[in-house]
Amino acid sequence: MELVLALGIGVLTAAGVWLLLRPRTFQVIIGLSLLGYAVNLFIFAMGRLRAGAPPVLKGEGPVNPAAYADPVPQALVLTAIVISFALTALFLVVLLTSRGITGSDHIDGREPGE
Repeated sequence: MELVLALGIGVLTAAGVWLLLRPRTFQVIIGLSLLGYAVNLFIFAMGRLRAGAPPVLKGEGPVNPAAYADPVPQALVLTAIVISFALTALFLVVLLTSRGITGSDHIDGREPGE
């Protein structure tokens, strides 16, 4: 499972960086989103991958904290998802405004032949 997760994070990061280097604004926005997803997966994985473990300790007798999932990375990822959604919406509004003003969706506002 760790290998699959590491490969997924690596593929998302590589695709995000590749799209960030593209000349069009929509591709840059998608690249930023993919990088955000990769970082969210990484943070979520730092809280240990546990299946079927309760997230909260009960407090009955001696408890092994290693047997429980850590809720802090889950809360951080949930917050990051909400923030990235709002940021993507803002970027799309800026993209549409820039395209309306310049008539081009290239990063520098000019077509490649100019």
